[in-house]
Amino acid sequence: MLKRLHIYFKEMYPIIPRLVLGWIIFGEIYFIVLLNNGVTQFRIGIQEVIGGFTVFSFLLWLRIADDFKDYELDCRLFAHRPLPSGRVKKKDLAIFVSILIGVTVALNVLFMNNFWFFLFLYVYGTLMSLWFFHRKKIQKSLPLALVTHNPVQMIMNVYIISFTCIKYGLGAFTLTNFLAAWTLYFPALIWEVSRKIRAPRDETEYVTYSKLFGYKKSTVFVLILTWVDILTNVLLVWNLNKISVAALLLNTGWMTWKFAQFMEEPTRFRIVDKVERYTYIQESMMLVTIAAFIMFGKV
Repeated sequence: MLKRLHIYFKEMYPIIPRLVLGWIIFGEIYFIVLLNNGVTQFRIGIQEVIGGFTVFSFLLWLRIADDFKDYELDCRLFAHRPLPSGRVKKKDLAIFVSILIGVTVALNVLFMNNFWFFLFLYVYGTLMSLWFFHRKKIQKSLPLALVTHNPVQMIMNVYIISFTCIKYGLGAFTLTNFLAAWTLYFPALIWEVSRKIRAPRDETEYVTYSKLFGYKKSTVFVLILTWVDILTNVLLVWNLNKISVAALLLNTGWMTWKFAQFMEEPTRFRIVDKVERYTYIQESMMLVTIAAFIMFGKV
């Protein structure tokens, strides 16, 4: 079983990089909320470690749940993947995810201050894994699946924000919290749509947004989302570092150029590859902004 799980994690969800990503997501929202509220004295301890682990654990659970949900489709279109190929068994993943959820729940009950937000996050995740009890309707509609599933990223952001506000006694309904809830939602939404945009010659029986709406209209939609995303980022770092604002806008300008190139000639590259590069740069600059403010103050 352990060998089979190792195969799964190696190919589908590398543990160490994704655990680090969980702490990065938690830390970015945590510090953005604090710094925009003028908090510069931090009380970092076991709760922050568990918060980042919870993000990692939740996303891993969603990954496994997706593999169960899409098993029949994956057997036809992605037979090389660990679960459809038989190299990993459903029982392996079921046992592992049960232990994972049990540990995550226990840690949040024992150490965290926002259990009801944690519970809401996991209830929503459970409903997602069950297709909100409308599998046939949602599975056949890519836009409906997006509308019902993608908000989970924002709910996860609210989990982080709620913990931060409770711990430091901050107001809940503020512009900063509103923007923070959106700031990592848009990159997830942009990636989710762009990974299902293909050049006409690359389309298969797999349903994509480009097949439904055309690659140009789908790309324009992602372009609009990208500029809305940069707006939330700029508003959050405006009072922290003006140099970062310029860098964020420059990166978004580069991404806009790539969108234009793709719409002109869609066989030049995969748009999702450029989106991933844009996102890594964007979020890295957000982290650098936070670190620079903590060390040197406002610039």
